[in-house]
Amino acid sequence: MFVCLQMEGADGAAVPPSLADRSHRSSISSMCARSVDVLVYLIDDTVVQLSVDSLMSVTVHELHRIVRDALQLPECAMEVFALWLISPLLEVQLKPKHQPYKVCRQWQELLLRFTDCQEDEIMQDEPSLQFRRNVFFPKRRELQIENEAVLRLLYEEAKFNILEGRYPCDVEDCEQLGALVCRLQLGPYDQDQHTACALKEKLEAFLPAHLCRRGHSLLTALWKRGAKQPAYEQGLLQAYQTVREEAACNEPEALRQHYRAYLQRCHQLPYYGCAFFYGEIDKPAQGFLHRGGRKAVSVAISLEGVYVMDSKEKHVLLGLRFQELSWDHTYPDEEEEHILWLEFDGENEGILVNKLLKIYSKQAELMSGLIEYCLELNVAAEASALENSTLQSPTLPALASKQRPKLRRQNSVVCSRIQHLATIDYIEDGKEIKRVKPKRTASFFTRQFSHGAASYSAVQAPAESLEQG
Repeated sequence: MFVCLQMEGADGAAVPPSLADRSHRSSISSMCARSVDVLVYLIDDTVVQLSVDSLMSVTVHELHRIVRDALQLPECAMEVFALWLISPLLEVQLKPKHQPYKVCRQWQELLLRFTDCQEDEIMQDEPSLQFRRNVFFPKRRELQIENEAVLRLLYEEAKFNILEGRYPCDVEDCEQLGALVCRLQLGPYDQDQHTACALKEKLEAFLPAHLCRRGHSLLTALWKRGAKQPAYEQGLLQAYQTVREEAACNEPEALRQHYRAYLQRCHQLPYYGCAFFYGEIDKPAQGFLHRGGRKAVSVAISLEGVYVMDSKEKHVLLGLRFQELSWDHTYPDEEEEHILWLEFDGENEGILVNKLLKIYSKQAELMSGLIEYCLELNVAAEASALENSTLQSPTLPALASKQRPKLRRQNSVVCSRIQHLATIDYIEDGKEIKRVKPKRTASFFTRQFSHGAASYSAVQAPAESLEQG
């Protein structure tokens, strides 16, 4: 299940479904009167064992610094990484002032409120601590990092998200990223050792699992009988052969170069560094009986925008930057379920209309709170930049600075597929569709992005912000 939590000051992101298959683990291995052995996990399951005094009152900030010192990371790691509480059912990014022990004591309440888990699952679940990327660390600052250990941790997390399919990626890019993984794990290309057959044996270590599994099921084999299945190891091998090596570069510098190259390519994906949520959307009505049903989606939210992705097909259904949308959420007393509403401009049979997309999710309130908080961070960053009178300052929000070009391949997984969405189309405050050009001021919602040039407008805050704690 994908869950991002922002409650009482907690921030969160996604739990890939495959994590549910991992062995159950606890972060507290032993306890005595004064000292506790605490286990902190890295994204690759490496364990950092710490001895912590006064665990019941220790804050995340204090524990974070202990982890940083144990890993011998530079001061910048305090901003780049965060401490998370995770389990197969839920992940929570903690704020510096939080006390992990107290959040653990509330774990069952969090599961009841923000997941659809059965009672027996909730009773047996126990979180562990993980050290991973901070959702609110701007990706543009990553490439300024020189420390190899920090770059390696960022690389490992990005690789994990690519291999797990959380970051939808075109085959061509998967092969280029996989080639960098080959270089980092196997060393420089050697034509005698690194053959297509050798790579095929470890393909899932280099390419997303859903690509490696395609064509392996009986149903797929019968459906595509006679069709030649893609040999991804060949494309991977060709990309591996083209990985650049600097002649005068020693191995530590070469590693930094390849870590950075991997991150640079991941930065081209608009949802890199996002927090992930789980939800469902309506399918377009099809057939004589106009049957629809629902489709499982993951919703990725970052400092730049919102992306709705097909959980099964691993591609983007809708991608919106904040200046392109309005949003709101409704509770079960207003609707039958928790719903996040996204509103954006579109067309209906050539007519310009406003479109509404309903996302059914128990995390609707959390998604709305995260959108609001991201906008507030961007407003603050822009105000700071204006004070310094430096229009291209690194502190500018991502939307105000020059953007990387989007991937424009035909049928790219990064491109929106609005035709696959069942939306409510309207003009002028929800009336029937008329041949009138819609305006953003006709929005159903008061929460919307101002169309002012390169500037955000402050959103209307709810009575109690989810970020305040």
